[in-house]
This record gives sequence, structure tokens and C-alpha cells, in this order.
Amino acid sequence: LILIMNKTNIRINKYLSEIGYCSRREADNLIKQGRVKANNNLVSLGTKVSVDSEIRVDNKVIKKEEKLVYLAFNKPIGIVCTTDVRVEKNNIIDYINYPLRIYPIGRLDKNSEGLIFLTNDGNIVNKILRSKNKNEKEYIVEVSRTITKSFIDQMQKGIPILGTVTDPCFIKQIHKKKFRIILTQGLNRQIRRMCEYLNYRVTSLRRVRIMNIRLDLEVGMYRHLSKKELKGIFKLLEGSSNEF
Repeated sequence: LILIMNKTNIRINKYLSEIGYCSRREADNLIKQGRVKANNNLVSLGTKVSVDSEIRVDNKVIKKEEKLVYLAFNKPIGIVCTTDVRVEKNNIIDYINYPLRIYPIGRLDKNSEGLIFLTNDGNIVNKILRSKNKNEKEYIVEVSRTITKSFIDQMQKGIPILGTVTDPCFIKQIHKKKFRIILTQGLNRQIRRMCEYLNYRVTSLRRVRIMNIRLDLEVGMYRHLSKKELKGIFKLLEGSSNEF
């Protein structure tokens, strides 16, 4: 791949993110699968492109979306948070069927439901997801047996999973088998793994808040974030890093 060396050269994954096509992680997956070309040449991870480069994904020319979109969506159980519509038929993109290219910010696993954001604004994705930025996510969780004080105390202090110990978090019992938890991390299946470590099985998991946005939608419905809500998000993101 021959590139024109100038000040506008940026990594291909960042380019695809900033023009609103997909997140950097999704871009890396597309590149690994050999689905991305710049000036008709396959790119590799780390390839840099210029603003004048012709970028294709699956042989279709990618153009910048002019309108920035920010959606709140109440994801149903059974829908998968992926943009790869070729592999997963129950994907979030086909389910919403929005007229512009958008992608989810983070994930909710297939068996969980609740609030998730979708956007084409690549500049805010990493800022929201990065755990060091301490952006809160709140969940209502039901488990298979009666919750004990020991369970609450251990969950609150931190649980060893995935080669690390989870950060201290807020947790409050709200029913015999149900609790509310607020996390600032986003480890893979974090709540389920934390519960499993203590021999509890999650039977229901619903995300009810991300940062300043509370879930106020019927299951399967979405809406645009209001100007006031976006102002609140951007205020919370001031000074946040967008690098992982």
C-alpha cells in the first residue's frame, strides 16, 4: 500500500471510527477478516491512510456520515450487540433498522436486556467505555437464591475474575433475590462472572442507567437523546481520555 505522507495520515481503525462507520474494535475485526481496502489495496492493523484515500469495506466505498446520531435503546433478551450482520442474524443493527450507519457503544450480552447507546460519533465511544473515566452504569440483577450480607460485602469490595480483581462498587439489596449495582468497569460478562464466583447464578439482568441517562423505554424501542441529555453526557466526558 503506497500512502501519500502528510499531516492528515491516521490509522485506518481511527479513520473508520471518526467518520462514524464503526468503533475502532469493530474496525480491527474487519481488517483482520480482510474486508477493508484503501486505494484498492488490502490494509493491515496499523495501516495509515490520508483523507484523500478511497476506503472500501466489503468492496463498498465508505463515506462520512454528515449527521451525528445518538440513540438510547432498550435491548431485548436474545439480541446480540454486534455490527456483523453477515454472521449474527439476531444482531442489534438489523433489529433497529436505522436509516444511517450506527453502532453500539459497548455491549450487553445476549441474555441481558436494558439500556444501550448507539451512535456514529467515533469521538465519544472510547471516552464512554474507558474504565479509568469512571462513567457509571447501573443494573438491576436477580439471582437464583437468597442474597446474604456476605454476598453483598464481597461483591462490593471486589471479586477476582478474568485475571484481575473488580473495582469496588456500589451494591444494594432490594429484594430477597434481587440487587442494584453500579459499575464503572466493563469487563466481559462482569456481573455474571462476579456472581458465579460466589456460587450465585444470574436469572435476570437489566441495565437501567448509563451515566446521566435512565432507561425510560419499552423493551425493543429506541429514541434520540435530547439536547439536554447530550449536554449532560459531554459535561461528564470533559477531560476524559479516548485512548484505551
